[in-house]
Amino acid sequence: MNKTQKAFSLIEILLVVVIMVSLSAMVVPRLTGRAERVKEGIARTDIKVNIPTALKLYELDNGTFPTTQQGLDSLVEKSILAPIPSNWNGPYIEGDTFLDPWGNKYIYKYPSAHGEDYDLYSLGKTGEDDDSNIVNWE
Repeated sequence: MNKTQKAFSLIEILLVVVIMVSLSAMVVPRLTGRAERVKEGIARTDIKVNIPTALKLYELDNGTFPTTQQGLDSLVEKSILAPIPSNWNGPYIEGDTFLDPWGNKYIYKYPSAHGEDYDLYSLGKTGEDDDSNIVNWE
């Protein structure tokens, strides 16, 4: 090699690798679990704000909430199931699927079994009816 050529030494390359590994070791643990918390936040917002707002508008127009059989789909399309809403003025919410962030349908029941107007919940990341459910009655 002549004096005009320059190259990195093995020690310099190792130093850069050590610095990158150290930075990764500090950043990665902070990011793990963040995606699940974001999904939970989205589900809570849907259950506490977005879908209830549409349900309240439906109730104001029709005098009652959709039945369990009519389901959340009646917020997007007028139900043909009894009791047929007489003053349906929807759609009350955008979109036509009511999926939680994990790809499962939100569960809606009217009348409520928990003292609310209706029950609305997500089975959470487990997809099972367990303690990880995100519900509107707590």
